Amino acid sequence: MQERRPNPDDLLLRARAEAPGRARGRSKLYFGYVAGVGKTYSMLEDARRAIAQGREVVVGYVEPHGRIETEKLLEGLETIPMRALEHRGVTLREFDVDAALARRPDLLIVDELAHTNAPGSRHEKRWQDVEELLEAGIDVWTTMNVQHIESLKDVIGRITGVIVRETVPDHVFDHADELELVDITPDALLDRLKAGNVYVPEQARRAVENFFRLSNLNALRELSLRQAARRVHSDVESVRRQHSALSTWATSERLMVCVGPSPTTARVIRTAKRMANAMDAPWVAVSVDLSGASAASPVQQQIANHFRLAESLGAETITLPGQNVADEILEFARERNVTKIFIGRTAQPRWRRFAFGTVVDEMLDRCGDIDVYVIHGDDVSSAGLWRKFQWAQPPGWRCARAVALVGLACLVAQAMRIAKFADREANFVMAFLAAVVWTAYREGRGPAILASVLAVSLFDYFFVPPLYTFVVADADYLITFLVMLTIGLVISSLTSRLRAQVEATRQRERRTSALHELGKRLAALYGRIFLVSAAAEKIGEITGGEVAVYLSRPGSEPELAINRAGVIAAHPISSAVAQWVIDHDHIAGAGTDTLPNAVALFVPLSATQATIGAIALRVPDFDRLLDPDSRRLIEACASLLAMALERDHMALDAADSRIQAEAEQLRSSLLSSVSHDLKTPLAAIAGTCDSLLEAESKAIDPVTRRQLLESAAEEARRLNRLLENILQMSKLEAGTVVPKRQWHVLEEIVGSAIRRTKDELKQLHLEVDLATDLPLLLVDDLLIEQVFVNLLENAARHTLAGTRLTIQAGIDGKSVRISVADNGPGISESDAERIFEKFYRSGQNPDGSRGSGLGLAICRAIIRVHGGTIIATNHPGGGAEFVIKLPIRDDTPSVVVE
Repeated sequence: MQERRPNPDDLLLRARAEAPGRARGRSKLYFGYVAGVGKTYSMLEDARRAIAQGREVVVGYVEPHGRIETEKLLEGLETIPMRALEHRGVTLREFDVDAALARRPDLLIVDELAHTNAPGSRHEKRWQDVEELLEAGIDVWTTMNVQHIESLKDVIGRITGVIVRETVPDHVFDHADELELVDITPDALLDRLKAGNVYVPEQARRAVENFFRLSNLNALRELSLRQAARRVHSDVESVRRQHSALSTWATSERLMVCVGPSPTTARVIRTAKRMANAMDAPWVAVSVDLSGASAASPVQQQIANHFRLAESLGAETITLPGQNVADEILEFARERNVTKIFIGRTAQPRWRRFAFGTVVDEMLDRCGDIDVYVIHGDDVSSAGLWRKFQWAQPPGWRCARAVALVGLACLVAQAMRIAKFADREANFVMAFLAAVVWTAYREGRGPAILASVLAVSLFDYFFVPPLYTFVVADADYLITFLVMLTIGLVISSLTSRLRAQVEATRQRERRTSALHELGKRLAALYGRIFLVSAAAEKIGEITGGEVAVYLSRPGSEPELAINRAGVIAAHPISSAVAQWVIDHDHIAGAGTDTLPNAVALFVPLSATQATIGAIALRVPDFDRLLDPDSRRLIEACASLLAMALERDHMALDAADSRIQAEAEQLRSSLLSSVSHDLKTPLAAIAGTCDSLLEAESKAIDPVTRRQLLESAAEEARRLNRLLENILQMSKLEAGTVVPKRQWHVLEEIVGSAIRRTKDELKQLHLEVDLATDLPLLLVDDLLIEQVFVNLLENAARHTLAGTRLTIQAGIDGKSVRISVADNGPGISESDAERIFEKFYRSGQNPDGSRGSGLGLAICRAIIRVHGGTIIATNHPGGGAEFVIKLPIRDDTPSVVVE
């Protein structure tokens, strides 16, 4: 038996929906076939039942339309006040989405999903307000009729004769979490209408005579039932797939729409969407780019508009480069296993179709086992518009250059005839054809066609008898003219197409190169400001516009990280638009339906874990920026920047984690290393204090008392030195020690260190030998003095009484060399490698005492802060030697001897 496996796409959707921290609310759609069936009434009844069950329900917007029953259901329900908007001197009242977000109820009631908001609102449509509420985690119940579904717009128009302006994208209907069909019979609806339960009497009478005709209601009811049945079927199939109810899953139908600039294309797209819904099949919209025209051309702008319509209806959009429309479409269809192709046909004269053929005819002849659905246009005007797009008049200067080039060819041919050089007619024809080919390559198809016609005319006028007239004496020349014109047209068409394809290839190569260069540049940079600056500069080069980058900040408005366009930052709503884009991870701003009043287009910086910012782009033509190719390029650039910023943030987090781990390790090492050193003096001090307390009750001689006090004082000093060393080492490790450099004489620093350690050095023979020509040193005298104190204490601790200790200093190149040496036991090989490490302690102390292991580590840290070096070696004459080198600066002042 074959194992039943769940569909991986469904598993992915379920995993995303059930992911922790996901806050999207649930939507319930009350769906009917026309106004008056009771959608709002049913919704409010359910809302009251939800309140009775303990849910928090708030009314965001409900339009009662004067219905008494609806108004009664609204009584006692909390309602969010409407928002007043001024438009052309008129005050309009709209649903306040900001107040709803601030109130944040468990369930919000929002009527009329397809409503168009007043100008100045954040969103153009109310369904966009609902989407924002759902993204904020608020459950929403709403209503809509079947005529508001975008893909049914044409069907509704043909049935009712009314063009529906307020539509909702199909994906909003499809993605509703719950659908409730509200249905009554058309006869019952008409009775309600006549009784005044839907509209006021006068308005009801007009409705019955127009939209609410019985035939319309029956057709609309059928459409609504079909849509509801499709949704139920889709839900059932989804449940079955999620529970592995099917042994296999394979798409039986795949649909494709051919997209062009013709107005018929919009109808083709909607028809394909309806067919895809009926078959539960995926569909794709495809356009073939033959000309390589710029994105700003009328043809490309119309195709981009059709692509946006297809995307809003849920289609995948693809542009194919190629030389033949039918070849590219059929090849792509077979690659994608497409079973049905939808294409539009505009009205054309029969002679034109017979003479030149059409893409539709070619596809019908070669489609094989693929079904081709041909959707006819409304009238001949659409064909005229197609020709207007296809044969747009080229600029005058391009035509002028074509005329000049053909004229030059005519002069060359005349010169050849006068000079009796290659003066055969075939050579004259070649001269004209050369001009046509060059015109096609340099100027494009339109000027090349003009050049072909002009070349035939000039050849006839100047080189065919009788000369200087368009009359032809020999009929054979007519065939020459026809062949010459045909060759010129074919060559011009092929050459201009090749030129367009080369230009399209260059455009794609430039975009790929731009992405590669941006990725390479971002990969080599670290630091948020450097990454943002590099990306903004490159994106500005790619788009030719002004760029600003906003980065998110928790709990406050986004930060303007870089601004290469003062206009964007100066606009009052730019920061708010950027915040909305960051919160919703969706493109918005100029050229879109969301916050279109913004001065720039805002693209989210979507990282793997969150949206970390937004790129603001301000260009002269936002339609060009929003065509599919340009939009994908901008989104790819935004993704590269988002990943780079996330990588930088993760690197900083890793560095912080490493520092914290090292600090924790340092604390652990510190506690384990100094616990004994802290315990010993504290125990000695406590023992001395106990002895003195006992001495209060019995006699103790003054000498013993003084010895006890001196012992306690010594241990206290030892403890103080240990704590000072720990504190200073922690500051040096943290980098918080900043030397207060001033010019000092080395002899004074050494003398001060000797005075501080006179008690430790009293059993040693100290010799000081400092050169008389030593320069001043730019150092922190207290820190350098501490180095000498640590070295002298270290020598006293590791040598016997009577040991000779020598301090010497002299000039060694561009440094002052200082030596602290003794004639004691020296340094073992094992100690020499680790002697400057923190908490490392040698076991060679003659008196058995142990240091903290920090003194020499502090010495090395201080010397390094001053740009010097310190090493430990064995003196040639025996004993240990510590050698310090401090740099001599070029600006060292001379020593004034008084």
